[in-house]
Amino acid sequence: MASGYLLNRGVLALGIHGQRVCRNVLLTQVREKKRWMKAYKLLMAKKLKLEGPPPPTPRSQKLNWNYHAEVQAFSIRLHENFSLELLKTAFINPCYLHAEQEKRQSLGVDSETTALNLKDNTQLSQKGEDFTQSFLTDWCRASFPSLPSEGVDSVVGHLTSCAVIAHVARNLGTDDLTMSAECPVPESVLHSTFMAVIGALQESSGAERTGFFLRDFLASQLIGKDLFDMWTVVNPMGLLVEELTKRNIPLPEPRLIRSAGASTVLPLYFVGLYSDKKLLAQGPGETVFAAEEEAARVALRKLYGYTENRRPLDFSPQQHQNPLIQSAISN
Repeated sequence: MASGYLLNRGVLALGIHGQRVCRNVLLTQVREKKRWMKAYKLLMAKKLKLEGPPPPTPRSQKLNWNYHAEVQAFSIRLHENFSLELLKTAFINPCYLHAEQEKRQSLGVDSETTALNLKDNTQLSQKGEDFTQSFLTDWCRASFPSLPSEGVDSVVGHLTSCAVIAHVARNLGTDDLTMSAECPVPESVLHSTFMAVIGALQESSGAERTGFFLRDFLASQLIGKDLFDMWTVVNPMGLLVEELTKRNIPLPEPRLIRSAGASTVLPLYFVGLYSDKKLLAQGPGETVFAAEEEAARVALRKLYGYTENRRPLDFSPQQHQNPLIQSAISN
């Protein structure tokens, strides 16, 4: 009887103590989120949906911006010895000067006061574009000697296109330093600015350093790129016949090697091209004609030395020889 009384008393005391503990926890509890936060976020989301995102602003209009220090940092980051005056000129586009001139005239100031004593990058851009075109052409001919002139022109055209140049320029931080009338900077303006940077590097450090720069940042864009993604060939079988005729090799004979799912929605055919009873190449396709064209493309890649398992391009300093630089300068 006494033991039962003590047990009930202990349970009662424990219950009272537990209630006190819970009561203390409830009194000291703190909400981490304010009550007005949910309504505020819903209001901001609705405002963003109605008005859209805010227009982008140039980096130069934000806080903690030192243009001279940024230009110096750009030169040091690339490990190149630029002339700072030429590099600053390379970032000034004609559209920026025209926009600034109109902005100052709209304030009612006379033309003499609104004149800008700045020089645009037109000459540097033209010089850099000419050097880039000639250097990459010679580099492609030296790296792929079996590639015809049409293929070389297509590869060089891909490397000097606005999309590739703008991709390289943005990853090097050129868009933050570019003085343009529009924000974000258009690809055409980035293209001319990057060419002006190349022209400034040629005048500052010479043709050899500029060749290294083009090899490292532009020629490396060929890594993982297929030849016929850059060079559009309408009739690959006809081109293959021409190339084999030049090399005095018997003409190819297409043969169906194997097929699967011919009576299904997704058939697959493999066609092989044989020359003098030797297999030149084979390719797949949804139709026999498509497989034959793909096999012709595979054979052309082998003839031109542009296969997927080819030897990697040599980007070491010994790759550039003086005749290559001199031929780029003479052009």
